[in-house]
Amino acid sequence: MLTDPLPAGTTRNPGGCLQPILLRGRVDHIDGVTGELLHRYTTVHEPGGVLPIACKTRRASQCPPCAEVYRADTYQLIRAGLSGGKGIPATVADHPCVFTTLTAPSFGPVHVYREKDDLVLRCRPRRRSQTCPHGNRLSCPDRHARDDIQLGEPLCPDCYDYTGAVVFNACAPELWRRFTITLRRALARQAGLTNKALAAQVRVSYAKVAEYQRRGVVHFHAIIRIDGPAGPTTAPPAWATVALLTAAIGQATRSVNLQAPAASGLSARTLAWAENSTLARSQLPGN
Repeated sequence: MLTDPLPAGTTRNPGGCLQPILLRGRVDHIDGVTGELLHRYTTVHEPGGVLPIACKTRRASQCPPCAEVYRADTYQLIRAGLSGGKGIPATVADHPCVFTTLTAPSFGPVHVYREKDDLVLRCRPRRRSQTCPHGNRLSCPDRHARDDIQLGEPLCPDCYDYTGAVVFNACAPELWRRFTITLRRALARQAGLTNKALAAQVRVSYAKVAEYQRRGVVHFHAIIRIDGPAGPTTAPPAWATVALLTAAIGQATRSVNLQAPAASGLSARTLAWAENSTLARSQLPGN
């Protein structure tokens, strides 16, 4: 496999990819019974002797064309999971479904963009301007633009818990895993069932996206749906409601935590989701 730029004379650019992966070699298709060579493909006859394939990255900063393909594919899959299509029945729209955002806690005040009723609000106005131990103001009267480079920057870099932010990012996948486990247990308690009985009656499905906030900390957007025992093709029991799912998500969000062990130069700490993690009833695309 090559990772260098396309050789001179190579004209193919798969899907408009800006950084295609270059493959060199051959593939033999052999009959498993007789051992006969059925077909052979080699890159020798390709322009430049290599086969370019799309990098398929999800990051627009790395390759906008591939990231757009991924975004469009993801949209269609999530839409199908909400309203049906691509083998999923339209009745899935009647299944309890909630959109939730799981946010990291604060590691110190940062510059933010806020608006209300299309009016841009001041960043962090304070009637009594206080200062931190380092002498920096803990207020900001500015109305930042969406592309202001100050957004996400700490009001006091010396006070900001950079170590906590880095540790949280590293442990965020484990926090999510524990959240999914705790959610199923919370659902069982809300429904008055054992964990085994819950698994026999419902299946919990997820669609999750991880994003970096302007402050550089990971948060998750997730669509959580309750299906019948066989998945989206079966209806959940009558007791499985949006209200019950919402209560279970809130309970799981508040109770999940992770003890990050002490390491060289780092003290042990407890990590958890922010108290202002949000819940909202999912809306079908286009509605």
